[in-house]
Amino acid sequence: MLIIGSSSPPKEFSLREEGKVVALTTKQDLVKIKSRALRMRIWFRTLSKVERAIIDLTIKCVEKVRSSVLADTISTIVSKILQSLEERFIARAERVGREIAETLCVIGRRWGNRACSAWKCDECFIRFLGVTALNA
Repeated sequence: MLIIGSSSPPKEFSLREEGKVVALTTKQDLVKIKSRALRMRIWFRTLSKVERAIIDLTIKCVEKVRSSVLADTISTIVSKILQSLEERFIARAERVGREIAETLCVIGRRWGNRACSAWKCDECFIRFLGVTALNA
């Protein structure tokens, strides 16, 4: 796996590194991203039939991608998958964070804190609570 714009391969598998999209160049990398997309139920929802076929045929026929055209196409498809994964995570974090913020507002009001009602409207605080809860 090579990072676009980098000359040396990373030491461990990651889908993004320092804001750069990773070009998946081996069969194993494509299998990992496909299984992750299937697990998160975005494989069929996000990708068209043609995009799924490109990934499937690449997995079946190629050990290592050497064609720059194929690498660009795969990179575009992987970027689409990553964007869907990221959007799904943010939506879950906001949903969980909103529930926690409302609970904290109720507790804060019981303790006499009048400023706590603004917590359930603060988007940054809601995302913080959600991400913290999901990563715990």
